Amino acid sequence: MHRMTSTQARHARRPVLQSAIDTGARCANEDPDLWFRADGEPHITWQVRRAEAKRVCTGCPVRAACKELALRNGDGNEHVDDLVRGALSGNELAVARTAQAERLAAAVDADRDTEQRELHDLVVQVQNEVISSPDRRRDGARLAPAQVQTEQNQMVGLLTARIKEIRAARRARAGWGVAA
Repeated sequence: MHRMTSTQARHARRPVLQSAIDTGARCANEDPDLWFRADGEPHITWQVRRAEAKRVCTGCPVRAACKELALRNGDGNEHVDDLVRGALSGNELAVARTAQAERLAAAVDADRDTEQRELHDLVVQVQNEVISSPDRRRDGARLAPAQVQTEQNQMVGLLTARIKEIRAARRARAGWGVAA
């Protein structure tokens, strides 16, 4: 598993962060209760477990992704010391979230940006269509190369028209007017 830096984590979208955690977190083989304070647990006992949880997190290759996801999810409370995520206690997460509130709000908005995901998917479809094999069949019969080319051109035209439509709408909402 490659190590994710804090800069990479700040610029990644929620699915990328979650995927990195799911595939590379060191805590996956640990007792999940290690990261959460039990109800009524004495402070001194929690301090020992919290230190152990932070030790496990410190060497984790996806610690930055875990911390970023915890911040975006609003985990932690400045008045309650009850969890560890990304090597930070709940109190530390709350302080970091307050200090980075503007950046986190933008990241959460970007996570919700379904248009951007649609644009990405459309671009991938265009690329796949352009490089697809000219050997196509319909009902078992091989299509003529000219017919394949015509169909590919039509599909690329439809996809690129949708890309232009989304980009124009985004520009208009951003107040760009006509793009240069």
